[in-house]
Amino acid sequence: MAVAKVIELNASSSKSMEDAVQTGLRKAAESVKGIKGAWVKEVKVVTDDSGNITEWRVDMKVTFVVQ
Repeated sequence: MAVAKVIELNASSSKSMEDAVQTGLRKAAESVKGIKGAWVKEVKVVTDDSGNITEWRVDMKVTFVVQ
């Protein structure tokens, strides 16, 4: 039997939403082992005065197996 735990985290990127998710997962993997997936709850963007996206931000839940 396996037990899973879910943590919530925020991550950002100036490149893309996908990069923000990948950045968050890589950072989480530095201290959490056994990551099995993530659920992106919310996507936000920061814009400049002209409406151009300058930063992507994601709120996500990451699931991992407890050892």
